[in-house]
Amino acid sequence: MHINTSMLRLTWSVIEDTPSSELLALTDTGLIKLILQQIASKILLNGEEVCALYTYIASRTSLIRDIAESRVLATSLM
Repeated sequence: MHINTSMLRLTWSVIEDTPSSELLALTDTGLIKLILQQIASKILLNGEEVCALYTYIASRTSLIRDIAESRVLATSLM
């Protein structure tokens, strides 16, 4: 299953809107589930889309944590 651009935009929007402290406090599985739940609350996902998004988010957990850490650092420097 291919993830379309609107779903990618929504995924990264959800990640940006989620407090960094939440993203950093969760296990990888918890992080993936949280993001998937937030996406599912905005749009209806079928089983294939859930699987594709799970795989996509799982492959980017390090990047998501790096972004969250940089937001925390930027906030602390202000």
